[in-house]
Amino acid sequence: MSENDNDTNDDAYVIEDTGESVADIEQEMEAAAQQAAGATPAAAQNDDFRDRYVRTLADFENFRKRSEREKADFQRYALASVIRDLLPVLDNFDRALEHADEGDEFHKGVSLIYKQLFEVLQRHGLKPITESGVRFDPNFHEAVIREEDPSVPSHTVTAVLQKGYFLHDRLLRPAMVKVAVGGPEENGSSGN
Repeated sequence: MSENDNDTNDDAYVIEDTGESVADIEQEMEAAAQQAAGATPAAAQNDDFRDRYVRTLADFENFRKRSEREKADFQRYALASVIRDLLPVLDNFDRALEHADEGDEFHKGVSLIYKQLFEVLQRHGLKPITESGVRFDPNFHEAVIREEDPSVPSHTVTAVLQKGYFLHDRLLRPAMVKVAVGGPEENGSSGN
């Protein structure tokens, strides 16, 4: 083969200018791409509508689930403010029972009324925080007295001065507690 033969073959690959504009070429390329994908413009629009429909269904399903969860939470905690208002009544019952003589009729009557009220509130999800001897947790306890006591680990609740309460798993009121300090650190941790 001669050089002229190579030059002739190279000319075969030259693209001729047909005078089409860039927009015409882009339109032709888009049509070729849709045809290659087996989609017509109407099919592409149908796919778009189907995609929007599926997304809307998913959004609606998420909304429905969220609404049901919020409704269940509302029903579960709807009595929170009423029960919170009744907590001082429970505190007064506790004080009355502490100061009344256990054998007399007054103590028995107050005890029965207190027990009845407390059982009703428990059925609606009220749970007391009354444990002493546990590690102080600022999420559930409010320390009102610090007491030097080397016989128990530091940051231990030694007495519950006023009960705290949960409504189901939410804290209604923290327990007012006496906390020991000056004892050994629990689990080798350092003090706050």
